[in-house]
Order: sequence, then C-alpha cells, then structure tokens
Amino acid sequence: MNTTPVWSVDARTGARTAQVTVEASTEGVDDAVRAAHAAHPALADRTRRAAFLRAAADRIEAHGAELIATADAETALGTGRLTGELARTSFQLRAFAAVVDEGAFLDVVIDHADPQAAPAPRPDLRRWKVPVGVVAVFAASNFPFAFSVPGGDTASALAAGCAVVVKAHPDHPATSELAAKALREGAEAVGLPADVVRLVHGRQAGVDLVQHPLVSAAGFTGSIAGGRALYDLAAARPNPIPFHGELGSLNPVVVTEAAAAERAEEIGAGLAGSFTLGMGQFCTKPGLVLVPAGEAGDRLEKALTAGAGDAASGALLDARMRDGFLAGFAARAGLPGVSAPVGAGEDGYAVRPGYLTVPAALLADGAAGADSGDGGDDAYGLLLEECFGPVTVVVRYTGAAEVEAVLGRLPGNLTATLHAEPGEPGSAELLARLTPLAGRILFGGWPTGVAVAPAMQHGGPYPATTSTSTSVGGTAIERWLRPVAYQSVPQALLPVELRDGDGADGGVPRRVDGVLER
Repeated sequence: MNTTPVWSVDARTGARTAQVTVEASTEGVDDAVRAAHAAHPALADRTRRAAFLRAAADRIEAHGAELIATADAETALGTGRLTGELARTSFQLRAFAAVVDEGAFLDVVIDHADPQAAPAPRPDLRRWKVPVGVVAVFAASNFPFAFSVPGGDTASALAAGCAVVVKAHPDHPATSELAAKALREGAEAVGLPADVVRLVHGRQAGVDLVQHPLVSAAGFTGSIAGGRALYDLAAARPNPIPFHGELGSLNPVVVTEAAAAERAEEIGAGLAGSFTLGMGQFCTKPGLVLVPAGEAGDRLEKALTAGAGDAASGALLDARMRDGFLAGFAARAGLPGVSAPVGAGEDGYAVRPGYLTVPAALLADGAAGADSGDGGDDAYGLLLEECFGPVTVVVRYTGAAEVEAVLGRLPGNLTATLHAEPGEPGSAELLARLTPLAGRILFGGWPTGVAVAPAMQHGGPYPATTSTSTSVGGTAIERWLRPVAYQSVPQALLPVELRDGDGADGGVPRRVDGVLER
C-alpha cells in the first residue's frame, strides 16, 4: 500500500496547507480501473447518460463556492478567472448532453442489400460508432476545472459512453477531490453507479493507468516531455491504445507592414494583454510574434513595452513552473543579439512579465554566430520552444523572405494568427502558409480564449497534439468512439438506431442508401 502523502499547497506562498490523500498504489489504480470497467455498461442508455451530464453540471454549480475558493488557494488564478472557468465547465457538460440527445455523433449509415449492385452484389450493412471503453484522463495544471477532473476530456468521454479514471494534477489535489465528488453525485442522482468516474493521485499512478489492460484510450494536457513519455508507453503496450495528448504550442503571430502602419498601438497593447493574461499560463498564449522592422514596428513595440511594463506581477501555478519560467527567460535573454525591453524577474514569490526581441535574420540563419557549447546545436532554436509563463518573443523582420524563413522552422501549433488589413495583397497567401502550422487560424484578434462551440478545433500538428482531434467542442467526443459495421444481422438483434421502420431509428440522424434522413 502506498502511503506517500498528497499535499495541498498554497500557490501564492509555496506552503503546504493540508494533506488531501495519499498517492495511489499500483493495486489502487487497478481497483479504480476495474471499478470503472464494471460501471461502464450502465452508460449505454443515452437518455440517462445525457441526464447524468446535466446533473453533473448542476452539482458542479452547487459546490461552486467551495470549488472556486479551493482552486484559488491551490492555483492563484483568482476568483474572477475561476468563476468564469467554472461556468464554462458546467456549460460544457450541458453541451455534451445536447450532443448525446441529438445522436448525430453515432454516425449511423445504412446500406440495404442490393443483389444487382456492380461489380458485385452488396450485403446488408449497418454502421455506427460505439464507446471504446474505460478512458484515462490526465488533468491539466492551468485549468483546474475546464481541462481537469470535470473538464472537456472527461465530459466528452462520458458523453461517448465511456467510464473515466482521472489522474489528478498535483497542483490542485483538493480541488480535484471536490470536483470528482460532484461528478459522482451527479451519476448517483440519475441512478448510475458513482464509479463511472474514479480519481487517482500520484506520478506512478499515471504510468499505471496508461499501461492498464482495461484502459482503452487516454487524454492528456501538459508538457511535451511528460506527454511524449506517456504517448510512447501507450504505443508500446501489447495492445497499443490511442493517446490524445495536448503537449505544447508556440502560437505564432504574423503582423504585416500594412497592419503595423495602421494599428501599431492597438496591436501592441493587445499583444501585451494576451501574453500576460493569466500570467501567461494559457496553452494558446502568443509566444512568437513576427513584427516588421522600421517605424511602424517601433510604434508597436512602444505600446507593447508600456502594456507589459504595467502588467501586474503574479504567482505561477507552482514553484517548478516559476523556476522554469525564470530560467527559461534568462537563457533566451542571454543569447547574442536578443534584447529584453521589459525584463521578467522575481517579485517575492511572484514573477514579473517580460518580453524579448530578436532580429529575424538570427532565427533564419540558425546557429550562425552562436551555439549551445558543442559547436553544432542551434542555440536560437530555444526561441522556437514554448516558455510557459508571461513571456513572448518579438521577431523583427525586413521582408517576406525572412518571414518565410522563420515560419519554415516552426513545429506544429494549436493556433496561428495573422494581423493584416482587409484586402491587403498577399493576405490569402499568408493565411495559406499558416494553415499547415496550426489547427486554428485567426485573422486579427488574439488566440487566448477558446470558444466551446461545435466548429472549434483545439488541436494541431505535433507537438501541439499527438492526434488530429480536437479537445474542445462537440466533435471532441469522436476521440472515444470506434466504428462497427453489422452485416446481414437480423433486425431484432440490431441496436434500435440501426433498425428499419417508422420510429425504429432511436431518433438519430441516419444516412440510408446514400440519403441523409433526419
């Protein structure tokens, strides 16, 4: 039995405040997974499943004051931000209830038998999607509600009909326990077993979860290193499983010369507000911004300097992230040719935001003029890696060739943003150039803020995510489903959604013999 304590820590002081529980042993993880697996069949009833999601949202709101106070103590994100995040979380649960009610996610396709079909007779075929099984969810540090125990991965997996075992994030264990309690209360309120949701704590518990033979898929939001390690474990299993990981993103922004000339001050102030929002702890924070050299770019930087300089200091989520941010900023600022118009630093236990600038030529040329000590590494490549916290890198370019050279070095991202003027020549080409780099392409505005909407895509090329799926919006449910086709099965043995006859479709949209029926 594992007796390693799990502590709740005050994010503003780093002091331990209470022991919440103990880390789960391998046997404890096994118990949790087996309990979830046993409860899983109870989610087959779509009507009850939708009712559960709504009841869970109700319970989250009923515990709202306690959840927000606990999360604020453990994350220092502030009650205003957390109040909005809690509302987003309950909205998300209800949105997935509506997805379950509609039933389009089942993707029902029926092709009746056709003995005359060419080039060969066709048998009766009926296809839909079924839940994959127990899903392991890894809670995120920076969203203690919306991307954690009651968050999008959990909500979409439950909506798909999958029981969930959540690995709590160590930054907010008490918040996680309260959120899990609310979800389990919601299950029991509609007659479902509480074990459709289970919670475990501890680093090794995450490894044990991914490797457990009864876990059929996993969702993760966190670092590239941690996510890649778990992804590799998932692929190395005797029966590999899908691992839907959100790992890291630079979220590049391109500002054209015309946009800078027309809106320099507006763009500079907007950038300052975006990269310092939530102390830069958003996965969609703009971390690399290409700005033209010259007078318009100087005006933009002046506004950025004012906004960043006025930004308040604040605590980061934990001491490890605080130390990583300070070290990361210093390492980048120490590169030849890189300057820090607003330097990040310590402010007691809190940190001050800052930003860096670098000529695009240095990034375009790679290691020219500097290396990391062995004569061959590209030291400037560090500027193309995410630095978690309130920092962004402004890259000053002198022409389209330098923009292309920098974009050509970027890895996959969650977002990419273009600031250009309406009708500006070359805008369409720039948007097309940004499209391969990210899952969401913005024209104007800033990427911090991800709407919970059916059309949202929150995911992108590796290392932003390990799959092409989205973790936000209704289609996030697709990650936890697999297609099954029934061939020549008697009507009475088919699920009701796949049968013929009036009223026999279960009320879901279907495509029958090539025609969409609603």
